[in-house]
Amino acid sequence: MQQLLDAIPRLHVLVVGDLMLDHYVWGDAVRLSPEAPVPIVKVGHDAYTAGGAANVAANLRALGVAVEVAGVFGTDANGRMLQANLAERGVGCDAACRSGHVATIVKTRVMCRNQQLCRIDREERPEAYAMPEAAFETLRDRIAAADAVILSDYAKGVVTSELVRRVQEMARPGQIVAIDPKPRPDLHFARVSLMTPNRSEALQLAGMQGTESRAFPEAEVTARLHERFAPEHLVVTLGADGMLLSTGGRPGRHLATTAREVFDVSGAGDTVIATLTAALATGADIERAATLANLAAGVVVGKLGTATATPDEILAHAARTQGT
Repeated sequence: MQQLLDAIPRLHVLVVGDLMLDHYVWGDAVRLSPEAPVPIVKVGHDAYTAGGAANVAANLRALGVAVEVAGVFGTDANGRMLQANLAERGVGCDAACRSGHVATIVKTRVMCRNQQLCRIDREERPEAYAMPEAAFETLRDRIAAADAVILSDYAKGVVTSELVRRVQEMARPGQIVAIDPKPRPDLHFARVSLMTPNRSEALQLAGMQGTESRAFPEAEVTARLHERFAPEHLVVTLGADGMLLSTGGRPGRHLATTAREVFDVSGAGDTVIATLTAALATGADIERAATLANLAAGVVVGKLGTATATPDEILAHAARTQGT
């Protein structure tokens, strides 16, 4: 574990996807409104952090990886806040990411007594966030300089079939291209290095909607996903049931969750794809990479809000849960 964590900071990874700002309103609710049967929240403070693809980049930086992002966000106040957050973390961001024609995507979560009361999303139509051609012009050099590329898809408009195709064409043979896809009819891709849907996404991508309440049909889901997308590695995150690894169309090892307490699953998928990709880029096999990612996810779900896991936190969590 220590050897793998020591190797990861030598990497350079490019994250392409839906960049957004996560906004947390922390407060308390002690009474109901006289206007409607809803709680009145007395705000204590606001907090802002990187969200979406920007959170994937933040997780890589927490591991010590050199990171760049590509995507689209506005030149508005929220966009300036996001850019400042990325700069503070040491995440590279090309000027082509900024657009004066769109509003920055913002997810606002209202938190009361350490629980999420509601979420408010601010965003435009997906077409508004499509990558401009100017961004594609610099993408080839950025991919060439990277050890791996992560496509972080939140279905906000950046990750399209065309973008995936162009990234795969620009990638050199053997270079890791990973994707965390959101199911939708217009997204088509195949033969990526790594694919990391969660349970619900895996069922939808396999064409098995409506079976969420049943036991997860591992063999059928993995067979269908490999037939349709042919990923080199498939890792399905199953929440409290851990994660399922699959290579070659058959369900493989099942990793039990390492989380002892779960406060907030927001962004846990970002942690998984960031850690998995980084580990694979060092040359680790899929089981070793997934074991590390599982531990990192166990760290972040034990924190409130969108979070990251440092090497020291991962090692401490491994010592607590595995006696290592």
